Amino acid sequence: MVAAGVVALLCACSTGAPRPTVSSSTPAQAPSASPTSPASPTDASPAPTEPAPVAPPVAVQPLGEPVVIAAGLEAPWSILRLPNGATLISERDTARIRELLPDGGLRDAGTVAGVVPNGEGGLLGLAYLPLADAGSGADEEPEPTPDGAPDPAAATTIDSGWVYAYFTGASDNRIVRMPLTGAAGSVGLGAAEDVLTGIPAAGNHNGGRLGVGPDGMLYATAGDAGDSANAQDLGSLAGKILRMTPTGDVPADNPFGTLVYSYGHRNPQGIAWDSTGRLWASEFGQNTWDELNQITPGGNYGWPEVEGDGGSGAFIDPVQQWSTDEASPSGLAIVGDTLFLATLRGERLWRVDPSTGTVDDWFVNSFGRLRDVVSGPDGTLWFVSNNTDGRGSPAPGDDRLYQVQVGP
Repeated sequence: MVAAGVVALLCACSTGAPRPTVSSSTPAQAPSASPTSPASPTDASPAPTEPAPVAPPVAVQPLGEPVVIAAGLEAPWSILRLPNGATLISERDTARIRELLPDGGLRDAGTVAGVVPNGEGGLLGLAYLPLADAGSGADEEPEPTPDGAPDPAAATTIDSGWVYAYFTGASDNRIVRMPLTGAAGSVGLGAAEDVLTGIPAAGNHNGGRLGVGPDGMLYATAGDAGDSANAQDLGSLAGKILRMTPTGDVPADNPFGTLVYSYGHRNPQGIAWDSTGRLWASEFGQNTWDELNQITPGGNYGWPEVEGDGGSGAFIDPVQQWSTDEASPSGLAIVGDTLFLATLRGERLWRVDPSTGTVDDWFVNSFGRLRDVVSGPDGTLWFVSNNTDGRGSPAPGDDRLYQVQVGP
């Protein structure tokens, strides 16, 4: 494989685990250490008690073969695991939010009104915030669903809150939130209310991933909507990573006094935070390089001036890059500070350990196009295929939700 930089990447696989394909692409950068100087004790006071050192998270990798836990999805886009163990999955073209049942079946939790599928646009990312953290309305019960008032006991069972959705409408991309009701197995969604409208939309490059940061703020990835000039225009919401309060307002500490958190992005579709609170994002390139970036508030990531590692210092370079035929990264998950990227054209799961520079790929061409990946229960990783999106070659039963055990 052709890559920027020549680095030997090591991969230690557990006995019996499927062996990955080892990459020689640009290595991940190890985080720099920040030494601290403990205060010196005085004769008049006892020596201070040093806190016990905290061991860094252990890097993990897939163990064994993935198993199917659900089938029959239609162009699934986002996997959302809820606090009580329930799971919701968005479908891009049907505008449905499906609930995963314990037996692997699927039921409709709701349909998002106003979705207008168009090329890569439609119902995209999902996120969740409990009522106590969701801004105005936090002390109120959710609005009744169309089927009637929710059972208060069921609402406490589900840890009532809001499900956020990013979708393409008739004239823009927008973010809405819907009150979540019901217990696992019978989850419902109330009427949607707008959180943010006016994100430029197109048949491609809509971004669409949502995430709630450690700071309690809502983050969204917005593509350049097919107009590369948008990415460098701080007056446009396109080609950006956006940061907002749970009700869509501008946080006081945003770098430009607007919703823009970082810019110079082509089509970012994955965001996740590591144990130290650092934000990472995956991004589609054009013809040469796809990217994994560490996001800095106010940072300019170069598109369309550069694609991949520019090397000039004028823009923030990616931590990792891949040729576009090996990646097209969408969803991003972090488990024990190990990063996993679901890739579409590359039809594989990339694994990155930033602490060592290890980069390897798993399940190459085994399950087709992969759209999203999340941390699963009990030491597992979940990922979803995306072969029914019009660009894949679906097999009977596609698309599927998979589970694989992960460990050192």
